[in-house]
Parts: sequence; C-alpha cells; structure tokens
Amino acid sequence: MAGKKRFDVATALDAAMIQFWRAGYADTSVDDLSRATGLNRSSIYSSLGDKDTLFLRCLERYTTRYGDRYDAALSCAADRPLAAARAFFDVTLERIADPALPDGCLVAQTVMATPALSPGVAARVREAIGFQHTRLRAALTAARLPDEAAGPLAVHLAAVNQSLAVMSRAGTDTEQLRAVVEVALGALARTLRADG
Repeated sequence: MAGKKRFDVATALDAAMIQFWRAGYADTSVDDLSRATGLNRSSIYSSLGDKDTLFLRCLERYTTRYGDRYDAALSCAADRPLAAARAFFDVTLERIADPALPDGCLVAQTVMATPALSPGVAARVREAIGFQHTRLRAALTAARLPDEAAGPLAVHLAAVNQSLAVMSRAGTDTEQLRAVVEVALGALARTLRADG
C-alpha cells in the first residue's frame, strides 16, 4: 500500500523562507512556494498552512536563527561593549556575504511591504524589527550606559543594522558596508568614553 509522500518539514521551511526572502512576501505566490519546496499546493496547505501561516513559520525560523546569533554576539556587552557591537554587526555582514543566501534581510524587506501584508503578518514583522532595538538596548544597559544614552544609541545601531541589509540588496559592496559599521562603532566609542 502506498503511503503519503514523506518530506522533511525543516527543509521545506528553509526553501520557503529563501523564496520569501528572495522575492518578498507580496511577490511570492503559492505556486512559487510549490516550486521552491517541491511540494504541490495541497501538500503546502495541509502540511505547512496557508501563505500567511507559512510565512509566519518562516519568519519565526529566520528570527530565531539570526536572533540567537545576535544574542551570542552581544553576550559580552557588559565587559566589552564595543567588541559586542562589532560582533553584532559581523552577524549581519557574514549573512550578507554568504553566497547561498539572498541579499538583504527578510524582516527589513517585509516590513517595507507593510501595506501589502495581512494585519497579523504586519504586526509580527513589526515586532521582529522591534526585537533588534530591545536586544541592543539591553546590551547597552548591561554596559552601564544611562537610559538617556542607551535608548537613542540602540535605535541608531538598529537602524544602521537594517540599513546594511537594504544597502546590500541595492548592490553596495562589502567594503562600503564595513565603512558604515565603522562610523556607527565610532559613535558608540565616543558615547562610551563620554559616559565612562
């Protein structure tokens, strides 16, 4: 007796994530997801959910994967805040440099398409963008920066990080991206000296 065709859910989610990342949420159809995952439409719906559900699963996968890396990078912020910030940006620069991955950032490009998103997807992607600020603010607070410095600086560093993804998608080379990071790290170093 022939059973249902088996497939690896993690592999299918990774393929769907790359499709959403490469083409964007609005420009990815269920047929695109079918081609990317190798699953027919009915298998996608029955096993992975509708487009919104599948996207949210992919977004969770993406934010967990890179969020864990950002958290690890910032783990030394209490003792070495500048090194932690450099390691934080290195996570983004390494992702951008990986030829196996699409340019940019799944979260950044999706939040820019907010008008085309369902309310649930839009809320979740805005929350994901907010995690960067929260994570950076916690690291800067751990480095003993006062709130009046930690808050605005966290917003600045999060904005720089997202801009790296947007700039990479526009074709900016690695050397220029690293120069942007150095300016941001210089601002952090000056703030640390002033408050130290």
